[in-house]
Amino acid sequence: MSSQHSEPSLYAAREPIFPRRVKGTFRTLKWWLMAFMLWAYYVMPWIRWDRGPALPDQAILLDLANRRFFFFMIEIWPHEFYFVAGLLIMAGLGLFLFTSAAGRVWCGYACPQTVWTDLMILVERWIEGDRNARIRLHRQKWDAEKFRKRLIKWTVWFLIGLATGGAWVFYFTDAPTLLHDLVTGNAHPIAYTTILILTATTFAFGGFFREQVCIYACPWPRIQAAMMDEDTLTIGYRDWRGEPRGKQSVETNGDCIDCMACVNVCPMGIDIRDGQQMACITCGLCIDACNDVMDKIGKPRGLIDYIALTDETRERAGQPPKSVWKHVFRPRTILYTVLWSGVGIGLIVALFLRSDIDINVTPVRNPTFVTLSDGSIRNTYDIRLRNKLGEAHDYAITLTAADRLTLRLEGVEGNVVTVPANDTLSTRVYVEAAPDSGAASRERTELRLWVSDATPQPGGKEARVHHDTVFNGKPE
Repeated sequence: MSSQHSEPSLYAAREPIFPRRVKGTFRTLKWWLMAFMLWAYYVMPWIRWDRGPALPDQAILLDLANRRFFFFMIEIWPHEFYFVAGLLIMAGLGLFLFTSAAGRVWCGYACPQTVWTDLMILVERWIEGDRNARIRLHRQKWDAEKFRKRLIKWTVWFLIGLATGGAWVFYFTDAPTLLHDLVTGNAHPIAYTTILILTATTFAFGGFFREQVCIYACPWPRIQAAMMDEDTLTIGYRDWRGEPRGKQSVETNGDCIDCMACVNVCPMGIDIRDGQQMACITCGLCIDACNDVMDKIGKPRGLIDYIALTDETRERAGQPPKSVWKHVFRPRTILYTVLWSGVGIGLIVALFLRSDIDINVTPVRNPTFVTLSDGSIRNTYDIRLRNKLGEAHDYAITLTAADRLTLRLEGVEGNVVTVPANDTLSTRVYVEAAPDSGAASRERTELRLWVSDATPQPGGKEARVHHDTVFNGKPE
């Protein structure tokens, strides 16, 4: 006779988290940051910036079709991708800096998952009520009331997701034009597909998955340990002051009355009194909740607070904690700050030193040189000029060399070419050396090609760039 045994489940079903509303310093800070970041995300594509007749008048634009990036007065071209790389390096160093100084403040205050989850919870609270009301509704059987509230909530979540996906595509083309095309059904299928994907992910991640994205999908909680040390300020529970927990009427009890307020407000559903946990995003809401309780029972604030491991050791020994600035300014954070500032200063210097003209010179190697009927030696060069300005400009091409050389442009009278606004122009240049010149009989002669703006500039300023190359002669 055989018996069947059910295998134990290795997956724990998710228990929905219903954070209670809380007021306090950190909650107010999160509201302000959330409002600012949502405003910036939704509004920035609609800020106008005059770029002339050839380009969209959009302040922030990722023009992938033409491989350019616009940020107000700054324009980044494809060959200037080092600016983007520098910004990414600064973003990484900034994360290292803030994590080393104050733990996962990015996760708690500025991460898009946190911001949109806060927004979804706010909508949920408006429609279904605070924590206890939402728990009752969750346990309630499906009826007209539950169906109505859930339908309204999901509809608002969907509209938030739709606005999120719609705002994203506006960064990649002229926003008013794209909006008209989207409404009339004339937009590219990629635009509709992108909006659909981002709407679905925002709806699911912010509305349903919430803390699961942070715990299971995001790699940052696992990386942050390398960024933190014993002087990093992070949220902790002063158990030496709070334990044992219980009623204040018992003389031997600590300050913690085990009210669970810190747990009930946590969007990750953890108990900070159990110690440091990977799920903690250091949002500070448990601090607000605990401080409110301490005020009510007449105990000092700070039972739950930002604290470093070194402070824990000092406080257990009866010594005062270090000042916040000693935790923030230490060799590790100073190094990150210096590196971050160095990259930023380098980018700013490079931005102001770059020219409005770019030149690329490619010598024609097949053949290396041509001997003309009068004995002159001719070299051919393909030149590509890039005009970064918002209007067409005339550019003069000249040369300097140790020997006498002459320059001629293919199909152009004189040495001036016109490059359209925000565009490139390719032309062919012929450089010739007379038979009796040293360059004609020398194997290689250093040559510098100059490109200068032939269009008069205000204040008499002249844009001028050069490119060094060689002239190949015919040694005897």
